[in-house]
Amino acid sequence: MAKSGQARVPTATQQCHLFQVIQEHRHPEKNTAIMQVSFKLGLRAQEIALLQVKEVAKLNPSGTEFKLLEVMSLPATYTKGADAMKRSKSHYQRKTISFDIKSFDKVVRQIEALAKSGAKVNPENFYPPVKQHKGKSRDLPIVDQDLRDALVQHLNLRLSKREKLKPSSPLFITQKGGPYSPNTLQEHMALMLRDWAGIEKASSHSGRRALITNVIHKQKKSVKIAQKIAGHVNPSTTLIYEEPPEEVLEDALRNLK
Repeated sequence: MAKSGQARVPTATQQCHLFQVIQEHRHPEKNTAIMQVSFKLGLRAQEIALLQVKEVAKLNPSGTEFKLLEVMSLPATYTKGADAMKRSKSHYQRKTISFDIKSFDKVVRQIEALAKSGAKVNPENFYPPVKQHKGKSRDLPIVDQDLRDALVQHLNLRLSKREKLKPSSPLFITQKGGPYSPNTLQEHMALMLRDWAGIEKASSHSGRRALITNVIHKQKKSVKIAQKIAGHVNPSTTLIYEEPPEEVLEDALRNLK
């Protein structure tokens, strides 16, 4: 079953409306490119924030011209989020811990031994190590024409401002000229979806969910293909998207007899 509280999957009509209203606000070229990357490549907000120019385009030596690439190669480190480039720090607080039976019995015996000796017992000394998720690299063809047009317009605008780009330059920058933090970009994407386009319960994950849902339900592609696009390490995560999209449920409820 799908998890409760998941990001809304916008319908095709809502997606079209989103890109229309983006043109009515400041920085339409950048915002269009951001949302096209979300909806057409399924990147997480943190991955979009970490994108560099070299992931989508090859620059000439002077950094004044570019050629859009055919395939985006997304490094595995990008899926780790902001810490991949030390742009912001996140603080992890454990709420639950789990043991297998053998490990739990071992911990109990250790605590019993310490208690009998009168030694002080610190629970944190017995917590199992936190599992580190390494992320997964993936190659994503940049084939959608609207996506390609949006990236070209965005980069051309950057160059028109006499900005000399480097391969390592952030693909998307804030009004202050620096890179987005993942949290800031998440908020900005949610603003465009909910406030500008009026899509209730949408979030920065909506474009990603819309793409994967489309691949599985409308294109009838295998879960393996959807998993590759999404960059999920575990296929069980991708299986969540096998749940019927909202528009299918709406159609079923609308046609009750």
